[in-house]
Amino acid sequence: MGSKELTVCVTQSQKVVTFDFNDAELTVKYKDLAEAVKVPHYQVIAAVFDEETRILEIAYLYKKRNKGPFGLVRIEGILENTDSDIGTQWTRTLMHILYEGAGLQRWRRVKVLVNPHGGIGKGAAIYTKNVEPILRAARCSLDVTYTTQNGHATKIAKELPLDYDAIITVSGDGIIHEIMNGFANHQHPAKAFTIPIAPIPAGSGNGLSLNLLGIENGFDPAAAVLNVIKGKPMKVDVFSLTQQGKRTISFMSQALGLMAELDIGTEHLRWMGDARFMVGLIRGVIQFKSCPIQLSFKVAESDKFKMAEILQTRRLNDKNEVPSPVLSCDAFEGEALPPLRYSNEDTDGWTTFNEPVLYVYAGKGPYVGRDLMAFPVSLPDDGLIDIMIVPMSSRREILSAMGGAAKGEIYWRPKVHYVKAHAYRVKPLSPKGVFSVDGEVFPFEEFQVEVHRGLATLLSPFGHYAADFAPRTNTDVLQTTEGQAGAQRASQQMNEH
Repeated sequence: MGSKELTVCVTQSQKVVTFDFNDAELTVKYKDLAEAVKVPHYQVIAAVFDEETRILEIAYLYKKRNKGPFGLVRIEGILENTDSDIGTQWTRTLMHILYEGAGLQRWRRVKVLVNPHGGIGKGAAIYTKNVEPILRAARCSLDVTYTTQNGHATKIAKELPLDYDAIITVSGDGIIHEIMNGFANHQHPAKAFTIPIAPIPAGSGNGLSLNLLGIENGFDPAAAVLNVIKGKPMKVDVFSLTQQGKRTISFMSQALGLMAELDIGTEHLRWMGDARFMVGLIRGVIQFKSCPIQLSFKVAESDKFKMAEILQTRRLNDKNEVPSPVLSCDAFEGEALPPLRYSNEDTDGWTTFNEPVLYVYAGKGPYVGRDLMAFPVSLPDDGLIDIMIVPMSSRREILSAMGGAAKGEIYWRPKVHYVKAHAYRVKPLSPKGVFSVDGEVFPFEEFQVEVHRGLATLLSPFGHYAADFAPRTNTDVLQTTEGQAGAQRASQQMNEH
């Protein structure tokens, strides 16, 4: 086609707007404004032209402030001084660039699960105000269910028809745990796991959303909806947790000790949002109880520098990689869940951690909350589980470590043990303790966890976790360690005087 410009008279304001596009962005220029708005193609969700009415509709998401949330912009106007055939061809060309040309499927058919009671209790309002208008503007086909009780999402996922392009959750991370376990009990479980899941943040921690969208956009529902529309399938590992003969799927984390207590022990403070975790941390540090367990794991890697180097290499490779094709359920081979590979009696190649511990945190995905990057070198599909072990030390040490926790700096603390493992097991040494799985309370009893590589599917705008974790050298860590020791000595001297 010839010129890529179209001019319309906006139906409501009567303002004149000119649209133009190239291979990277859409330009929106109001006649009475000096500067044009340039919108990256990723943020443009629809271009529709009606030949009979000559009305062109453009819909895109845009931030008024660099660090603010995305907002939906819809412009409808009557085409001026241009044949309708040109308007039709212009729209078709742009839509092809936005979707098929980018390896995306337009007008996705999505199953939406809204939890009106989870997290901070605003799921229904977030869906109505922030989610549905954007999905409608993108011409998505919606099948919406409001969950009514715990386990409702599990039942839905267990019986879900496998012809959806994605399943969306407007809730916290707990409902994703339910969906994963519903898939595990589906008539065709492995095939069910190929349906991509996309979270809309409406909970307290929103860990999965942070891992997919990053710290800047992880709490922005509109950014998460954009991922529903424009994200691509990303295969991720999940875990089988076996306890008392029962198998449960975990997708994010397992916590024992302090980290479990600050989550489970603040359930009644969900109205505070993610601030409740800081309240739980302070209370836990005051109590400062050891976690009475025996921990064993089958180590794959324990060198912190090597794990950080592997992460950086993977990121560079991801940037240069050709985008993966859109996955579909029909392309999947196999029906059953992967069999368990490790028994409780396996000891060959296993290591037992013998120091008293304050907490153990194991999982997948860097962020577990906005204030804690617990697993900074986690990769979505390396077939391993990251385990952070914090031994008993001092209250000062724990509080000092939390200072850089949001950036993953706790990883480099000399007293923090960090391993990647194929599997691990825990045996409680006392009847009293706290154990949480994906933020849900579980019995404080013996259990074992192993990894299923690439079993589940998420929608991702990047194809990798959106967490910035910079590599460090041995010199950096040595200087940090010496600085921490010097600060502790200075503090002790001040206390003595």
